[in-house]
Amino acid sequence: MSRRRFLSSAPAAGAGLAAVGSLVEAGGRERRQPAAALEGKTGLRILSERPVNAETVVTDLDPRRTSNDKHFVRNNGEVPERALSGDLGGWVLEVVGEVESELRLGLDDIRAGFENVTASLVLECAGNGRAAFRPMVAGNAWWLGAVGCARYTGVRLRDVLASAGIRDTAVYVAWYGEDPHLSGDAAEVPISRGVPLSKAMDESTLLAWEMNGEPLPPHHGFPLRIVAPGYPASASGKWLTRLWVRDRVHDGPKMTGFSYRVPRYPVAPGADVPEEDMQIIGEMPVKSLITRPATGIQHPAVTPLPVRGWAWAGGGPVHAVHVSSDFGATWIECRLQEPENRFAWQRFEATVGFDIAGHYEIWARATDHRGRTQPMVVPGWNPRGYLNNAMHRIAVTAV
Repeated sequence: MSRRRFLSSAPAAGAGLAAVGSLVEAGGRERRQPAAALEGKTGLRILSERPVNAETVVTDLDPRRTSNDKHFVRNNGEVPERALSGDLGGWVLEVVGEVESELRLGLDDIRAGFENVTASLVLECAGNGRAAFRPMVAGNAWWLGAVGCARYTGVRLRDVLASAGIRDTAVYVAWYGEDPHLSGDAAEVPISRGVPLSKAMDESTLLAWEMNGEPLPPHHGFPLRIVAPGYPASASGKWLTRLWVRDRVHDGPKMTGFSYRVPRYPVAPGADVPEEDMQIIGEMPVKSLITRPATGIQHPAVTPLPVRGWAWAGGGPVHAVHVSSDFGATWIECRLQEPENRFAWQRFEATVGFDIAGHYEIWARATDHRGRTQPMVVPGWNPRGYLNNAMHRIAVTAV
């Protein structure tokens, strides 16, 4: 099959697998090599090449920190030439809008002018898990790998905003990057989102220039990006050139209509939801992922099987993780580590056993600090397939 035919058919193939749950990860067995547009990446599942969108194989998410070459990529436009060349010449960050003093800062100004901080932070695409929605919805058919936890170095966004002097009229902080629109029209903007002022002022929201101890890679926002953990990754703008402090909710591209919005109330699958009944996604839901073992393994029936993975939530720490090997009839509480820092994911570990040979599923269920837990099935159908936090399941054959 040609690359073109593979790329056009991959979502449909994934959709068939989604009907039986999350037992098989599309691309997980073939581990396809990246396209030329993904130089510096290895083993990702490619969803599209223009713009580049690619997700991580679940077992490659097992390390505590997701490496730069394995981290998922979600782009809306082209990668800027500056990011590809690493040339900082002429680059500045503007801070404008509802501030007392507008700023123009070079990267050295940002590094030297504010306290530098480093933290491990989870970023997850709001559409992670979209492939499992029924009826199917438009958009990249992400399975489970549009998430990663990398270690970022930068400054607190709130410190930069405070230096500009935030007016009482400030409500939202919007961002603009220098990624070109796919049309090639310089007047068009592929995406411009933002966050409420309260999220911008959170101590964990960063302006970052390093990812895992290296300058931001081309696909991850060189030379500077926002990292707003706990919110959809689309709120963490890349290739920054301007911060616009606004006196209203931002209305840039991908902020209105159905983009990164869900219905204000439960709707039937396939329902035609009025645009005015959609609301912006804020905190991401609690979630967990089994990273060892891989789905589809064989294991001796009389030998205990170690299981481990990661759990995270957009609003705070995970309180507990349980696993089941008997379709939810009984549950085992996992050993759960504290996060490395706020908004880092948490390691869970457990051991399961099988009394007799046969086919089994291992389910993982995380519960956050508010008592909210993952559903067994895909929750809350919505027109764009956001916020699927159904329990992860893997298949094991005991022999």
